[in-house]
Amino acid sequence: MSTAAPVNLGQIVSHRAAVAPDAVLLRRREGSAWHDVTSAQFRDEVEALARGVVAAGVRPGDRVGLMAKTRYEWTLCDAALWTAGAVVVPVYETSSPDQVRWVLEDSGAVACFVEGRSHEASAAAVLTDGLAGRSAVWRVDALEDLVALGAGVDPAEVAARRDAPGPDDPATLIYTSGTTGRPKGCVLTHGNFLAEVRSAIEALPELFEPEDASTLLFLPLAHVFGRMIQVAVLLNGTVTGHSDTGRLLKDLDTFRPTFVLAVPRIFEKVHDSAQRKAVAAGRGRVFERAAATAIAWSEASERGRPGLRLVLERALFDRLVYGRLRAALGGQVQWAVSGGAPLGARLAHFFRGVGVTVLEGYGLTETTAACCVNTRSALRVGTVGRALPRFEIRIADDGEVQVRGGHVTPGYWGQEEATAAAFTADGWFRTGDLGSLDADGYLSITGRAKEIIVTSAGKNVSPSGLEDVVRSSPLVSQCVVVGDARPHVAALVTLDAESVAAWLAQQGRPEVPVADLVDDPQVHAEVQAAVDAANRTVSAAEAIRRFRVLPVDLTEADGTLTPSLKVKRAVVHQRFAADIEAMYAPARARTA
Repeated sequence: MSTAAPVNLGQIVSHRAAVAPDAVLLRRREGSAWHDVTSAQFRDEVEALARGVVAAGVRPGDRVGLMAKTRYEWTLCDAALWTAGAVVVPVYETSSPDQVRWVLEDSGAVACFVEGRSHEASAAAVLTDGLAGRSAVWRVDALEDLVALGAGVDPAEVAARRDAPGPDDPATLIYTSGTTGRPKGCVLTHGNFLAEVRSAIEALPELFEPEDASTLLFLPLAHVFGRMIQVAVLLNGTVTGHSDTGRLLKDLDTFRPTFVLAVPRIFEKVHDSAQRKAVAAGRGRVFERAAATAIAWSEASERGRPGLRLVLERALFDRLVYGRLRAALGGQVQWAVSGGAPLGARLAHFFRGVGVTVLEGYGLTETTAACCVNTRSALRVGTVGRALPRFEIRIADDGEVQVRGGHVTPGYWGQEEATAAAFTADGWFRTGDLGSLDADGYLSITGRAKEIIVTSAGKNVSPSGLEDVVRSSPLVSQCVVVGDARPHVAALVTLDAESVAAWLAQQGRPEVPVADLVDDPQVHAEVQAAVDAANRTVSAAEAIRRFRVLPVDLTEADGTLTPSLKVKRAVVHQRFAADIEAMYAPARARTA
């Protein structure tokens, strides 16, 4: 392979090996130890597995599923499938058998990589015919047989398959999260990914340029956000490891990345965990002062330069509080990228004041992840940044954010009507989100068009801003604002079990299940304070008038959250319909 720039995703690994064969590209965890994998070693593994895929009967352009947690083998299989000329169809490893069936059948997948027996059974139930009489379901933790199968395949055939796809050929089908119905297969081409990652690398030198740059991937690689970063680090040669939320803190401590990416809920949990530990150690007030100082310092930095007193206070709390928080992230993280949902200015200012700048961006599956992002040189908290190089953003007359560029999907798999409806007559992609652009080109997202609440009085209310403020309460896990066609706005609130336990101990009260606290006066007072804070950010007509504390949290397992932790509003409205009705029945409602 020459050192010429890749023209498709299958060429990235061999290109990186040609440029820097002995450079460490990945670190693979075995037990508690990390083992270096050079670019040349990874190329050899990828090509050996690609030969196995070819020998198994996968043809160029065939769709192949990939269902596993975030791990080294996910990246290995992804790269091998592209090298073999296949189209990769990621499936969330938390998917139900029905969801697995839908994705594999709708995409026409001929085979699937899986993790564990339950995945194997779900995929095998769909892929009953196999490939040329062989099994079409392969375990990612037992790839040796597939590699052995490909031992006799001519490397020239694999090289020809690797080099064949052009920029307009499909590279992957990523199924949307399904917050509003059956997931659609979003077609992303080789050109889409290359346009996206090259713009991201150019716009974010703070992440990719340092010689010691490294990241630990722990978000689902089935999601476009993590997948885009995976491609970017392979193309750039940034050292990468893999983890999952179950062992993330241990792996951060030993891997020590320089940057991470996460969804807002992860940043909320890091903040809340630090707060709980401080309260448990009798240092709750110190943490509160430290958090207020971090936020004030960040806000002052955005206006110009913090005053001497604020600088000194921040230096004090850096020794007392902030250093410990950075240590929990491995000690070397200076940058983080947030996407998938609104972060909120409060958290952004807090983390920047602590010394970990969170760069919030915005994008969709259909835009191959980010179409805009805040950067070191162009950072404005409260916005999602400016358009990445060579991408365009505009605001339609109705407030919808529309985008155009090489990163935008050509359409949905087998759905011509949905594809046509997703684009304007002049070729701009309709995001479905509402926003505004300031004079400097920074985009602010004000809500999702499909989520806008219209009260019976005709008032339009965007729920996301209210929900973000309510979630700032340490006791609150989730908040879902309701009120469509109702006389006023109300909210469903769930409690964070870990925070509640710490709070009860602080109050000198015995620990009890969250379900026993739905009518607790002290809990309601805490939630009311958060609701009041949210209401101060909007007009009286948009304010939350009532709330109801639910006995259970929202989870991916119960179907109320997507794998990327977005709320499935329709599911929540249906499941808790009685609770919603109770808030609008004066005789039974709890006044908030």
